[in-house]
Order: sequence, then C-alpha cells, then structure tokens
Amino acid sequence: MDFIWNRSEVLGLAREACTHCHGLGMRNGDEGSSEPCNCVLRKIFTDCLRKFRACSEQSSRVPAVRIEHVSKGSESRQTWGMKSEEYMADFYLVTRRALTASEFKLFRFHFLLGADWKLCTRRLGMDRGSFFHEVYRIEQKLGRVYRELAPYALYPLDEYFGGAVQAYRDPERKIVEIKFGPRGGRALRAPLRKVA
Repeated sequence: MDFIWNRSEVLGLAREACTHCHGLGMRNGDEGSSEPCNCVLRKIFTDCLRKFRACSEQSSRVPAVRIEHVSKGSESRQTWGMKSEEYMADFYLVTRRALTASEFKLFRFHFLLGADWKLCTRRLGMDRGSFFHEVYRIEQKLGRVYRELAPYALYPLDEYFGGAVQAYRDPERKIVEIKFGPRGGRALRAPLRKVA
C-alpha cells in the first residue's frame, strides 16, 4: 500500500517562498497525482536530523528508561524503552539502507561529521555545484523515506516519541523515569509514588 500525502499535513511544513509549490506544500505529479514538494521533504529531513543531534547530545549523560502504560483494546500492560537511543539507531539504520554507498559517504561526512562543502568536495572529488545538488537529493530522498516508513515512521516526531501512548487517556497512567546507577551497579530504582 502506498503512502497517501494530504494537503493539511504538508501545509505547515512548506516554505512560504518556495517557487514550486508557492507555500502550499503539494505539487502535481505524474498522471495528475499530487506529490509533496521538495521543500516539504527537506523540512522533514532537517527536523529528523535536528532530533538525532539532540538525542546524541543527551546520550553522553546517563540514559533514562521510560516505563509507559499501554492499552490495546481490553489488554493493558507496561512497556519500557530508551526512546532517544532507539531513535538514533532507527535514524542511522534507515538512512544507511535508503542511500547508495556514495550517497551515504557524503551523508556521513557532511551531516554526521559536520564537514563543510569545501572539505567534502576535496575529499569526495566533486565540484561545488554537484555537491549541493547531491545534498538536496539526499535530503529529499530521506525526507520521503522517514515519513513513508511503515509500520512506524520516523516522522512526525511526536508520534515516534510516544504519540500512540498519549492517545490513551487514563488519569491513573504514570510515566516513570528510571535511571541506571553508576557503571558498577545495575540496580533499577523506580521513583514511584503511592496512589491513594
């Protein structure tokens, strides 16, 4: 099943000054179908990359485990995970699978290691124009992949980081952060409150 883009989803992501979609976010594709504009795909990519960088800065600290109450029909259970670490792994692995070897090399140098265009063009043997065209193609390709990924997309970020759990509205639901102790001890201590 193909992913269906709708105008209300892309309208807030579109660049107002875009010359292709004029800030509407959609373009007419082949055979009269509507496609998201490239400015929308690049925005999705930059949002996901920004979140990846924020998660990697947090990972230098002690990771936090989130316990969430999840309800599925009549079943109710608790699940736990390290969302930041899971997102970083998903982002990296999805990117690696979606790009060719040469595209991933440029992605790694420019986006992950932070090399500027001068260093990348020298290292990869490209001219400046080819470099920027390739960067835009990578951003568009990955923006589409991050949004259309099934069954769980990397974008929108609020859905990835607990949107499905937030939809379950239970006044008794608690999200508990459990932090690992120092390296020597692995005991989990949950800061739980008594519910009267």
